[in-house]
Amino acid sequence: MSRVRRASVTGDRSAGGGRAAGPDAAVAAAIAHYLAGDPIDMSALAAELGVGRATLYRWVGGREQLLGTVLAEMTEATYRVALREVRGSGPERLLDALDRFMRAVVDAAPLKAFTEREPRLFVRLATTPGPVEERAIALLTRELQREIDRGALRVALPTRTLAQAIVRISDSFMYAHYLGGGEPEIETALEVIELLLRPSGDAA
Repeated sequence: MSRVRRASVTGDRSAGGGRAAGPDAAVAAAIAHYLAGDPIDMSALAAELGVGRATLYRWVGGREQLLGTVLAEMTEATYRVALREVRGSGPERLLDALDRFMRAVVDAAPLKAFTEREPRLFVRLATTPGPVEERAIALLTRELQREIDRGALRVALPTRTLAQAIVRISDSFMYAHYLGGGEPEIETALEVIELLLRPSGDAA
């Protein structure tokens, strides 16, 4: 887990005597609003934390940077839930995890609320280089390497390169409806990813 999500909110108190003040508390508060389906407003968030806007921006960067951090945290949380539910090893395990992850993402009520308000911002944050993509690549790289170390997976690409390719394939099909398509194309994404996970001649 990341330092942000593990952090306690019982540290230094804000000037107003309210919730703990600091970058971790700001991210935690933003995550709470996101999960409730509420918009994240920097002025309101600063007031909630008992600090000025300048302090909040110093802690977390701009609004887009904060939203990127929130989405990255949600990506990791969803991914870890998906991993807990899978069985098996090798390509089957990875494909099962990715299937569960993608379906959980597209069905998530907080994400639907966010994308209804700001679809273009979401696409930019989720599908271009930044904290969301980087978190997903790091998580998948570790899982790929774990299966390789167990002898359950053989790959023809460097692990991080493969993870990056899988993340970008997943995004392009998972978010097809935001990119001009009709519906998420999860089955298609899995078919393409399977070609990367099974070297030519491997048994299905």
